[in-house]
Amino acid sequence: MEPPTPGGNSGASVARGASERAPIGSASEGAASGNANVVTAGAAYIGGKIVPISEAVIPILDLGFLHSDATYDVAHVWRGRFFRLGDHLDRFERGMKKLRMSLPIDREEIRRILHDCVRASGLANAYVEMICTRGMAAPGSRDPRDCVNQFYAFAVPFAWIATPEQQEQGLSVHVSRVQRIAPESVDPTVKNYHWLDLVQGLFDAYDHDAETALLSDADGNVVEGPGFNVFAVTAGALVTPKAGVLKGVTRKTALEIGAELGAELDLPVEERALSYDELVEANEVFVTSTAGGIMPVCAIDGRPVGAGVPGPVTEEIKSRYWLMHDDPWYFEQVD
Repeated sequence: MEPPTPGGNSGASVARGASERAPIGSASEGAASGNANVVTAGAAYIGGKIVPISEAVIPILDLGFLHSDATYDVAHVWRGRFFRLGDHLDRFERGMKKLRMSLPIDREEIRRILHDCVRASGLANAYVEMICTRGMAAPGSRDPRDCVNQFYAFAVPFAWIATPEQQEQGLSVHVSRVQRIAPESVDPTVKNYHWLDLVQGLFDAYDHDAETALLSDADGNVVEGPGFNVFAVTAGALVTPKAGVLKGVTRKTALEIGAELGAELDLPVEERALSYDELVEANEVFVTSTAGGIMPVCAIDGRPVGAGVPGPVTEEIKSRYWLMHDDPWYFEQVD
């Protein structure tokens, strides 16, 4: 099964129920702003209400903005269904607990707000983000205990790290000399906005004519990229880095599929350190993300991966991943 094409995301709508509420936001809003990068399709939860995405603003003194003091999670909706929303909510709650944050709303209220954002947006295929920020401190205070934590959410058109067209050819990746922030400093299992290492890695990749980047740790092992985990078929196993990475929900799905497929192909799944040499000598490489699923990598630092085309293990995992979107065990309909 080929990955679905991204066309028509903003125009397609999910069932709106008895109210038949029209999508909020319009193309004219973006045109009027004079900024071609403005997202006009979508809806957000800000200040206790749903608003068009173009009207979504946060207080400039929120420490989530000033200090990147926040955690977030991103789920996706495909064909009007959330995929593995419970797993995303689990990770979001774990992140808040680790950062000593709490909200006055519970898990089911967060779930309802996310559904409301998607329904209000009119999007059948959506990228849905939930955010908890530290909030604003008392004037002159740097004590995070003074803050009232804030919740925001939004739904915008589904985002692709690698479009289906790029996936047909496979991504070109550069392993950057920029090191990933050490997990002793910032826990990578808590989804966060500390992205400057990843951004510098991207610039490094573009300078090397690659499409995206992978970063390494202080020991030279490859860890992750901007918004994605990495897998390699190498040394007779399916390998993904264990330490220094976000435990992605799509990574979890790939591990589950890999375990099933490995039993069929005698290809064990291993979570362990992945060296640069192993990566570039691998038979297959792919990356995983909520923003695109299972995405083949066919060149690393200008060298072809395997035969230079998406490999059979990657393609089978990708096919099974998209088939899972039709399994009621994993999806919930936008209500």
